[in-house]
Amino acid sequence: MTAGTTATEAAAEPAARFRDLLAAEWLKLWSLRSTVWAYVLGALVVVGFNVGATYDRYRYWNARSVADRADFVSDGIALMYAYTTNAGMLMMLAAGAIGAVAITGEYSTGLIRTTFAAVPARRSVMAAKVCVLTTVMTGYGAVVALLSFWLSQAILGRHDAGVSIADPGSLRVVVASTLLAPVCGLVGMALGVLLRHGAAATVTVVVVLLVVPLVFADDRRWAAVVDHALPSSAWQRLIDTQYGFGVPFPWTVGGAWTVFALWALGAAAVAVFAVHRRDQ
Repeated sequence: MTAGTTATEAAAEPAARFRDLLAAEWLKLWSLRSTVWAYVLGALVVVGFNVGATYDRYRYWNARSVADRADFVSDGIALMYAYTTNAGMLMMLAAGAIGAVAITGEYSTGLIRTTFAAVPARRSVMAAKVCVLTTVMTGYGAVVALLSFWLSQAILGRHDAGVSIADPGSLRVVVASTLLAPVCGLVGMALGVLLRHGAAATVTVVVVLLVVPLVFADDRRWAAVVDHALPSSAWQRLIDTQYGFGVPFPWTVGGAWTVFALWALGAAAVAVFAVHRRDQ
């Protein structure tokens, strides 16, 4: 076989279809046993925090006055235990770290060079990574959110204090908590593409998702604007069904959903387009 024939056959080889890229990224995502363990342990910790907080309230239920117990039921406080703030912070950290490692792992091993050599269309490769990560993290977030909701309300239901998914605000809490995982996962992936180092990307995830919201309190208008533009604040707005009391600069549920969407779309765009003009 001559060199010219080889070159002709290589040129005639069809380009990878996008569904082939999706299949390849799906296999790469699950090829490491550590990936499965990361999802399992993350889910157990988050659900455990929610169940632990709920059981603590259930355990000391009779120690509270009749009026307090009545207010707990009438004010819908049970939804606060469906997905607690501490559990949400852990989910943000876990999802962001998983998203970052999903891309930085390939940079650290050099696999990204092989991938881009096989498929020079870098944006298509990254788009496939984004689609796979978004799909998996959404399913993961849904399992954790639904399991947390069911277990927490089943525990409170033993005192007739739980709520059902059909009650006002319940579905919003579950959906918002579900979407917290893919949003933070995409943020982690975008930071991983920019930094290309697992530890640096993970630390930056912590700063962006967990530390920055602590700096900008909502007691002043400019700080409230910044705070409301963060994904953690948007999630807390969505799960707070009693929002409005004593809030100096309130904002709407629609605004919180918009923040969620913009962070997801912006992170996906960074992940897809940042690799186009950079070396491996």
